[in-house]
Amino acid sequence: MKADRPYRKPNIPDSAQRVFEGDIFDTYQWEQELFDGSKKIFERVVRPDTVVLYPVLENGDVLLIEDSQPAQPTYLCGPSGKVDTGETPEQAARRELLEETGHEFSELVPLYVETPHIKLDWTIYGYIAKNCKKTRDAKPEPGERILLRPVAFEDFLTLASDDKIYDPRLTVMVLQARLDKSKMAELRKKFLS
Repeated sequence: MKADRPYRKPNIPDSAQRVFEGDIFDTYQWEQELFDGSKKIFERVVRPDTVVLYPVLENGDVLLIEDSQPAQPTYLCGPSGKVDTGETPEQAARRELLEETGHEFSELVPLYVETPHIKLDWTIYGYIAKNCKKTRDAKPEPGERILLRPVAFEDFLTLASDDKIYDPRLTVMVLQARLDKSKMAELRKKFLS
């Protein structure tokens, strides 16, 4: 999995060896010299990167989904999924939106990039997908039940502020914007212009 991300540098050294290979998570280990000159085995978990989209429909509504998967509670979120081998995050965003909602976008605007933890080689790319139009029926994976839930932009802000959308980075961003008028104006412009 180390070499399948030409769009970014892996967060593990070239000398790391894979000691566990899973369906989603792999574990790598390497010998690391410490500050006192001694050596210790370090490890890091690696998983495919993820994209999260906030599609804006032509009427200005934000298209959220209620996502149900086996052995998990149903949650409200933006369409999302992993970046497949050989894809860029932008290509994954286009594919995931089409699969989960049947919509396509005309413009993709970066919203955030986050690496949740230093011991986990994983990056999440958040995007705003602009001018979304339905072009076909959704075709979610067999382990997903997806209900489309378009919401007005003001309702979207309230849901994010109240931590009702499964995306902690979005919640923080909206709460910060509620405290700073210039950040709110910038957020509105990103979504609605």
